[in-house]
Parts: sequence; structure tokens; C-alpha cells
Amino acid sequence: MTTKKRSLPITYKLIGSVIVFAAMFVISMVFGAAQTPIEDVWLAITSPAAVNDNILTLREIRFPREVAGILVGAALAVSGAIMQGVTRNPLADPGLLGLTSGATMALALTLAFAPGVSYFGIMIACFTGAAFGASLVIILGAMRRGSLSPIRIVLAGAAVSAFLYAISEGISIYFKISKDVSMWTAGGLIGTTWGQVQMIAPVIIVAILISIFLARQITILSLNDEVAASLGQKLVQIEAILFLLVILLTGAAVALVGNMAFIGLMIPHIVRKITGTDYRFVIPFSAITGASFMLLADTLGRTINIPYETPVAAIVATLGLPFFLLVVRKGGKSFS
Repeated sequence: MTTKKRSLPITYKLIGSVIVFAAMFVISMVFGAAQTPIEDVWLAITSPAAVNDNILTLREIRFPREVAGILVGAALAVSGAIMQGVTRNPLADPGLLGLTSGATMALALTLAFAPGVSYFGIMIACFTGAAFGASLVIILGAMRRGSLSPIRIVLAGAAVSAFLYAISEGISIYFKISKDVSMWTAGGLIGTTWGQVQMIAPVIIVAILISIFLARQITILSLNDEVAASLGQKLVQIEAILFLLVILLTGAAVALVGNMAFIGLMIPHIVRKITGTDYRFVIPFSAITGASFMLLADTLGRTINIPYETPVAAIVATLGLPFFLLVVRKGGKSFS
């Protein structure tokens, strides 16, 4: 006789994830090149006046940086969850399917031909580039007859990403803007300002809220198209909206921190192991877990080699590549 393993109620899991997120936020605010007393962190949040230089530094440098990390981590995790649900591809990730490489190419073109463009212009360019990169992957993956298999999509994504990154490098070298482009492609949060946070926050927050609203449809689409159609889902319209949400989330993230692969791959797999396959839970848990993971990665980047910073993209890749290889080996089944 086998005994069924009892699972914690979803409410307890949500409370636990929020506690972990709050703890990571406090840790990210306290630790860094200059460690800050937790009392100063509390005063920086609650006190309207700048009592000392530490509080002023927290408010103007570390606060916007960590808030940006929260937004970027949530955006990439939710976009990955949407892509994996809609394509039913366990390897789907904005960085693996041409979105981030397309956005990076658009960024390089913008800096080359419109060097004085505002941050809003850079963000729009990244949205456009993300859409272009993903469209190329889909077109290449659909050139042969048959359905878009996960392996075909990943191969097309690898080819398109390599091609678009090569274009980005060529533009950077020819127009001598390699240093400017590398500020984004290194995937760092250094120098993030409140103005940049205020620019991307509405886009990411609204896109995540719409994703949560459409979570039931994503769950149905994650089964198969026939089931979704039989349940009255308007496949073309819903998939178009979800595709647009992924472009907005990825474009906003790349506009701020550059290429950041693997977050959209790892987090949804981890979350589905905790919550199951119902996207009404997967989407919000992915947002919280992605934000926590990004805070962890940024904290490690600031503390591993004090007083120097380790690029966040390098830390994420170090953690993400073994996970990617494990998912490939397992076919995604052990995590879904």
C-alpha cells in the first residue's frame, strides 16, 4: 500500500515565497562593497529625512538598483513561464528564442544611429528588436513541414541569436560604441537611476497583471491546441496578446540590464515543481521567485570580489547553464 505525499496548501507556499523575497531584499540592501547597518536600511525606508550619508546612498544608489533587479527578475521569469506554457516547450526562454539578442541588436543600432536618444527611445527600440528576433526564430522553425518541435525551435533560436549578436558586435566595432553597448550586454544594474526604474516599472507591472488575468487561458493552451479550441478559446487572439506581453517584458528588461539568459528557463521549472501546472499559481509565483533570484544574483555580484563587481550575467549563466543541461537531459519532464 502506497501513501500519498501530502503537499502544503498553496497559501502557505505563497507566504513562504513572500518571506524569502523580503529576506532577500533586506540582505541585498545590507550587504555590498560597503555594508550598511540594518537600522539605516529601516530609516531609509521609513524616515523622510536623510539622517546620514549612508541613508542618502541607500536611497539614491542601492534602492533603485534593487528595485530594478526585482522588476527585471519578475519580468524575465514571467515571460519564460508564458513562453513555456504557450509553446509547450520546456526549453523556452527569452534568451534562447531570439528575444534578447534581437533587443540587443536594436540597442546597438539605436546607439549607433541615434546616440542622443532618450531612455524611452531605447526601450521602444528594444521592444521592436525583441519582436524581430522572436519572429525570425518562429519563421525559421516553421520553414519545414510539421509542428514546431522544441528541438527545432531551440536550434533556430541558437542560430538567430548567434547571427543577431554578430550584427551587434559588428555595429559596435564599426561605429566605435563597444563600450556603450557593453554597459547593457554585460547584464549589470550598475548606475540604475530612479528615472529608469520609473520608465520600465509601469510596463512590467501592467504586463504581469495582464498575464495573471490570462493565466487560466495559458493553462488551457499548455495542454494542446485541440483542447483549447474545444473549450472555446480564441487561439490566435490569445496567443497574439501573450506574445505581445512577452515582448514587452523582455524588451523592458533588456533595455535596463541587457542580455540575461536562463532566468526565464530556470524559474518556471522550479515554480511548477512547487505549485503544479496551474498557471494561476505559476505566474505570480514566478514573479516573486524571479525577483528573489535576481536580488540574490546581484548581491553575489557585489560581494564575491569586493571591492570589484562580478557581472550579474556571469553569475546567472554560471547557475543557469547546468540547469539548462539538466532540463535538456530530462526533457523537462522531471520539473513539470
